[in-house]
Amino acid sequence: MCISLLLGLPGMPGAAAELSPAAQLGRRIFHDASLSASGKQACASCHDPAHAYAPANKLAVQLGGADGQAHGYRATPSLRYLEHTPPFRFDGEGAPNGGINWDGRAASLAEQAERPFLAPHEMANASTDEVVERLRNGSYAEAFRHVFGAAIFTQPQQAFRRITYALQQFQQEEPDFHRYDSKYDLYLANKVPLELAELRGLALFNDERKGNCAACHPSVRGEHGAPPLFTDFSFDNLGVPRNTRIPATADPAYFDLGLCGPDRTDLALKGELCGAFKVPSLRNVATRQVFFHNGVFDNLTDALRFYVRRDTHPQEWYPRDQQGKVQKFNDVPARYRVNVNVSEAPFDRKRGMAPALTAGEIEDMVKFLATLTDGYQVQQ
Repeated sequence: MCISLLLGLPGMPGAAAELSPAAQLGRRIFHDASLSASGKQACASCHDPAHAYAPANKLAVQLGGADGQAHGYRATPSLRYLEHTPPFRFDGEGAPNGGINWDGRAASLAEQAERPFLAPHEMANASTDEVVERLRNGSYAEAFRHVFGAAIFTQPQQAFRRITYALQQFQQEEPDFHRYDSKYDLYLANKVPLELAELRGLALFNDERKGNCAACHPSVRGEHGAPPLFTDFSFDNLGVPRNTRIPATADPAYFDLGLCGPDRTDLALKGELCGAFKVPSLRNVATRQVFFHNGVFDNLTDALRFYVRRDTHPQEWYPRDQQGKVQKFNDVPARYRVNVNVSEAPFDRKRGMAPALTAGEIEDMVKFLATLTDGYQVQQ
């Protein structure tokens, strides 16, 4: 029997006939809420295709768990444009680079897919065997056997690896995960012009003394003319404010230190990395509803204002202690605040100095960043 019929997939753009059998299974798994303990949460619940595979709401952290009420710890990133992410490594200068997740701990899309099935605040399965059993009892179990072997469910560990492999294949093969059809892509292809404000924003984005964004978010074509991914896969410590909307922060001893924990444990002794998080792609950034690893800002303008006014006007972003002193970098333990980036523009300013960007320039930057949104329609 045709695998498409076994899966019962509808005829939609980029759907079953265009994907390998494994990727077709991955599509079904991605949307299957029955694989969670609550029966209500799928990959697509937090990675909504209609929102560039990011959340559809403004929650700083998403809800999950067996009852659907457990709070997460980090903002949920988009799943678009991850297919070229290299595995985590230290580059020739000893700087961390690559890997998937905010802390780079997953070496592949398949590895990234493992944790959500088991995390207590996500799909909350008690074990990988439980995930496999849920799929075995589901509507497309026969299709899973057809692709991965009649005896696959007698080997639960192998079956779980096939589940995450199928999710990886879906993300790699489905064109919707890497569309490259934004206004900026068409501009690079000389198919449409950018408006004057967008061009000003692009210039500010690239200017080393102004936005300096391109230092970590390259805006030019890569090797062999590849479209820019707007990330260099590096890590940075920006000292973003503590987000008290995350319940875990009610404990004053709780800190999310990115590369050195708590989720990642292999770099826990490398204190110089504490507080550093992955530089995300800026593609579709204008569609995001929360920003930075802890979702502390809920609009793009404030995120940009923070970048350029963090050091010149810290009182706008951080609380004061009982003596009235601004508690700068309050989401980084005192011993690790030396790790915060204070040397590269626009972070190389001092209190009282003029910010690197004016309000009008920030507005232009926001307009440029909107050109990175997928699905631009050329006006006829």
